[in-house]
Amino acid sequence: MNDEKGQLSGEYMLLVGSLIVVLMISIFMIANENELNIAMAAAKSGADEGVASSSSAIYPKETFNEYDDMEGLKHPYSVSIVNVSYNSSGIDENYGKQKIQFKVYAKASADYNKKELDSIGDRINYNLRKSVATSFNTTDSTNKLYNPVFSNNYVFTTANVVWV
Repeated sequence: MNDEKGQLSGEYMLLVGSLIVVLMISIFMIANENELNIAMAAAKSGADEGVASSSSAIYPKETFNEYDDMEGLKHPYSVSIVNVSYNSSGIDENYGKQKIQFKVYAKASADYNKKELDSIGDRINYNLRKSVATSFNTTDSTNKLYNPVFSNNYVFTTANVVWV
């Protein structure tokens, strides 16, 4: 009977130890998912900001001058974001972090030529990347176009906007 007194506390310690290991693994996985959720929320917000700034036709002077041959972009227009998605491309060799590429699907209310759509798409992607950089407070570790953008575990880029 005396041999069984330590059995319960031993099993209890084994159970508590196992729970601690599971909890530590779960926290690591949740932290990575939280980082992606923050990036995705910032990407959607940034894409919306890009649409708002672009569709209002208010540009810096040098940008406005570049749009001399794109009369459609000099007046307010309507663009809507259909979807923002991301694709994981493995580990980036240059930075040693997981590479994530955002892709924006958008729809324009009028017919624009390819050059005009590319300009609108560039503004959307710029604001998307800027929003992600601001969310992770990494604006100092990237270039003036915010390409690429960094977080603790990821490096973010954008694909050309897909017009549907």
